[in-house]
Amino acid sequence: MRIDKMLANMGYGTRKEVKKLLKSGIVRVDAKPIKDAKTHVNPETQEVTVYGEVVEYREFIYLMMNKPQGLISATEDAHDTTVIDILEPEDHIFEPFPVGRLDKDTEGLLLITNDGKLTHQLLSPKKGVGKRYFATIEGEVTEADQEAFRNGIVLDDGYETKPAELEIIHSGPTSEIELVITEGKFHQVKRMFESVDKQVTYLKRISMAGLELDEDLEPGEYRELNDDEIELLHQNSSQLKE
Repeated sequence: MRIDKMLANMGYGTRKEVKKLLKSGIVRVDAKPIKDAKTHVNPETQEVTVYGEVVEYREFIYLMMNKPQGLISATEDAHDTTVIDILEPEDHIFEPFPVGRLDKDTEGLLLITNDGKLTHQLLSPKKGVGKRYFATIEGEVTEADQEAFRNGIVLDDGYETKPAELEIIHSGPTSEIELVITEGKFHQVKRMFESVDKQVTYLKRISMAGLELDEDLEPGEYRELNDDEIELLHQNSSQLKE
């Protein structure tokens, strides 16, 4: 890629500012000064330095956030704070975006990346990627509900959901459950329970595509995925479900 694009992508300034850096002679490729912004470099095989410091280039960023209530899953919004708004400035450089969405009042695991191909695979209905939620339910969740969810629930707009795995942790006037769904319709979990005359009072996503929410992350905190976690996502998203 062009040297000016690479340095701009890594936060060394705008294209205009990067050109000034280049003209000053402090950018070197394999120890040789580079002043032409159009010069092409291969960051995987060539060493690029600025002020003598090696530029560690990478194309993608993968973040796990424990999304708190009150934030919306979008890159920008005129009225509400988004999950992108609370990222550190150095992470904004990559122009990341949330993978799918969690409702404003829903907590838990949210992936944020700039890897469009992986995002498409994770969200594609054909892939059937599982998302597990913990929820508190107003009402007694029963085996009949489990059977209904297993067969697919008809929502208020007539849409019939794909089979979902409902696990009852505690059943009573207030129930606790875990639910695995493989799609992401608008307010789907809440609407599924409304279809069986119950109400979700608390909802948290705890895993997606086999990736578990890091219990050490407080609401609003995030961290980068490690190599094993990234590989897990790629493996689980590349398997086409029947």
